[in-house]
Amino acid sequence: MEAVAFLCVAAAALGWGFLRVWDSWECVKSQEPAGVPGDGSRTLLVIAHPDDEAMFFAPTVLGLARLRHRLSLLCFSAGNYYNQGEIRKKELLQSCDVLGIPPSSIMIIDNRDFPDDPAVQWDAERVASALLRHIEVNSINLVVTFDAGGVSGHSNHVALYHAVRTLHSEGKLPKGCSVLTLQSVNVLRKYLSLLDLPFSLLQTPDVLFVLTSEEVARAKAMSCHRSQLLWFRRLYVLFSRYLRINSLHFL
Repeated sequence: MEAVAFLCVAAAALGWGFLRVWDSWECVKSQEPAGVPGDGSRTLLVIAHPDDEAMFFAPTVLGLARLRHRLSLLCFSAGNYYNQGEIRKKELLQSCDVLGIPPSSIMIIDNRDFPDDPAVQWDAERVASALLRHIEVNSINLVVTFDAGGVSGHSNHVALYHAVRTLHSEGKLPKGCSVLTLQSVNVLRKYLSLLDLPFSLLQTPDVLFVLTSEEVARAKAMSCHRSQLLWFRRLYVLFSRYLRINSLHFL
C-alpha cells in the first residue's frame, strides 16, 4: 500500500514538473527575449578560435538571425596551435556561410599577441583594446561571448570574458551596447543534448535559444571544420547541449 502511494506521488510530481517545464518552454517560444535589442540590431559574436562559432554558439547565431539581427564575427586567432591556421581560416568561412554570417562580416585576428595556446595568458588590456575598436567602428549594439568558465575552461575563451567584463565594468562600451555571455555548465549537463532543456528552463537564464526543427541541419556547421573532427569531437557533436541549446546571461 505504501509503495503504491509513493508511486502515485512520484508520478504526480513528475507530471507537474513536466507540465511546468512545457508551459515555460511554450512561453519562451512565444516571446522575444527580454532585453535583447530588436530587429536590425548589429550583433558581434566574439570567439577565440575557428570552430567556436559552431561548437558552442550555433543556437545563438541562428536564434539571433531569427530575430533579424545583423550578425558579424570577430575571431581572435587563426587556430594555429598545430600549424593549421590557413586551413582553419577557410573552414571558419565555410561554417559561417552555413550559419548565415557573410564573409564581409568576419574578421580574424592573426598575430603574435593572441596565439592559439591554452598555456598562454592573453593580455587582457590588448584584448579589450582590439575588441573596443571593433565595436566602435562597426556600431555594435550587442556583444556575445563566453562567460567566466569559457564553457570548456580554455584560457583563451576566459580571456575574452575578462576583456569584455573590464570594458563593461569600466563603462567603456558605447551607450546602448549590451553584453551576453554563454553559460558554462557541468560535464554531465554538457552532454545531455536536448535532455538538458528542463534544467535550462528551470534555471531561468536571461536568454534561451533552442534550435527549431528547421535549424537542426544548419547547426551542423561543425562538419565544415574537418581538420578538427577527431573522434572525441564527433562524440561532442552527437551529444553536446551546446549544439542544441544556449543559455545566456547579461553582464
